[in-house]
Amino acid sequence: MPEWIAEERRLRAEGFSRIAGVDEAGRGPLAGPVYAAACVLPEGLVIAGLNDSKQLKPALREQLFEQMVHTPGLQYGVAWASVEEIDKHNILQATLKAMRRAVRHLPAPPDYILIDGNQKPRLTTPSACIIKGDAKVACIAAASVFAKVLRDRAMRLMAEAWPGYGFERHFGYPTQLHRAMLAQKGPTPIHRKSFL
Repeated sequence: MPEWIAEERRLRAEGFSRIAGVDEAGRGPLAGPVYAAACVLPEGLVIAGLNDSKQLKPALREQLFEQMVHTPGLQYGVAWASVEEIDKHNILQATLKAMRRAVRHLPAPPDYILIDGNQKPRLTTPSACIIKGDAKVACIAAASVFAKVLRDRAMRLMAEAWPGYGFERHFGYPTQLHRAMLAQKGPTPIHRKSFL
């Protein structure tokens, strides 16, 4: 049995029934907000194909997102930190803010939180960090899909507001095309000044 499936069972045996997974999307881009999601899965739910969102093809991510949105008993909260917050506080602190907000946006509070990575936001709920948790724990993988799909959708809208930068293709990440457009056109209001 994988280590963190066993850990989830241990937590449930200790009385933690609402275990939320938390993950982020968009720490590395040069533009756009950083998103975070929190997700509570019904006990025993198995979602075929669910994995770290970075390992999924876009069409499958969208399919899993739609499936999860319509799954009875599955709860999620999504939030973000703005470009201004990223520039003011740094990307780590902005990410932790987004994570706290995502947990607050859950329809009901969790009683335990599993967070992808090695940095915990300040939380009043008991919690633990799991390195590469988005590939090990289903509720974190689900949160990674929610955060990634909704951030990508937001960046497509930003591509309409600031055409020519290719946000709908690279979603703000520092690709060769993105850097070329920055050199040619200069930054937009959604570019992270502290990253340029």
